[in-house]
Amino acid sequence: MRAFAEAVARHPGRPALEHGDGVLTYAELDAWVRATARRLGPRPGAVAVPAARTPATVAALLGVLAAGGTYVPIDPSHPPARQHELITASGCTAALGTGPALPFGVRQVDLPNATDEPGEIAAVAGDDPAYILFTSGSTGAPKPVVTPRRAIGVVTGALRELFGITPDDRVLQFASLNWDTCLEEILPALTTGAALVFCDDAHSGSFPRMLRAIKAARVTVLDLPSAYWHELVRHLMDERAALPPLVRLVVIGGEAVSAARLSDWRTLRTNSIRLINTYGCTETTLITHAADLTAPSLGKVPIGRPLPHVRQHIGEDGELLIGGPSLALGYRGLPGATAERFVERDAVRYFRTGDRVSTTPGGMLVHEGRLDHELKIRGVRVDPGEVEGQMAAHPG
Repeated sequence: MRAFAEAVARHPGRPALEHGDGVLTYAELDAWVRATARRLGPRPGAVAVPAARTPATVAALLGVLAAGGTYVPIDPSHPPARQHELITASGCTAALGTGPALPFGVRQVDLPNATDEPGEIAAVAGDDPAYILFTSGSTGAPKPVVTPRRAIGVVTGALRELFGITPDDRVLQFASLNWDTCLEEILPALTTGAALVFCDDAHSGSFPRMLRAIKAARVTVLDLPSAYWHELVRHLMDERAALPPLVRLVVIGGEAVSAARLSDWRTLRTNSIRLINTYGCTETTLITHAADLTAPSLGKVPIGRPLPHVRQHIGEDGELLIGGPSLALGYRGLPGATAERFVERDAVRYFRTGDRVSTTPGGMLVHEGRLDHELKIRGVRVDPGEVEGQMAAHPG
């Protein structure tokens, strides 16, 4: 919250959030955040937030953090039983905004207006939880990953530098707001003075509508799942089209990058656009490795080198282990699963990613597959065991 407060102080009149014709300045967003913190009260614990794709969700996220609470996004499109399961597993004591009937003991708190009386920013420690997100679990139940404030602070600073974000940037809000990729868009932008842009047509399923929308919104930064980027490149090739001229940076990640699509990208009018391939896990906070893709790849496309705050260790079986200040605290209420995946090597705490990697002569890592049965679907890790468990529990 300190970096956001500094951005507010430097750029109070600049646009922070844009959605259609609606614009919130940094000063207005700050007032909304502080009003939300006051409504929640100091240190409210874990707070469930319906993560709809609106500026209100961003205000709720920052408001929970400002109050000293732990942000828990809940997808409002999930069935009520699934929402209850996630709220219970994360230990929520409050829910902000409207949603399904809440489990016993969880208080409902209405999201205030930006003009309501503001509150103070709570004092917090680096080990205090910032948010809880879920990864797929082999037992059939999701695993709540607890990320500390220290981790998100370190990573946000690293991503501002990696992306070269400036107050003149306009970052498209594209990722689902209940998944951690959205924080790659939100936090570097709003701690720099850049504008975060919501475009409904970017989610229309139509590439022509998306391209027109980001051109009209003067977007400069896109953060896309690799699978989506593959199809976008196909569209640009088929239509002999180009990205809007103000786009300067495209960040991709979540799945392996196709060497064929990368070759196609280089034949398009993309010389002025920086393309970054990224890698990371929920348990290691957003992005840990990155590579500028400046030339076509003759083989597998690398996932890059570790960011400055990241320690890496490659086991004898090729498994990538990640350490450093961006590690999660563990899985809430699951000490066995935490001990299995968060381990010590030479007195250093690491997360076992389950990903097998190799190293290029230039020091880049290349993803060589999984050591377990987890899959990636639209950039999200899915354990088939959870799918099996959910199917087995279905009454039909």
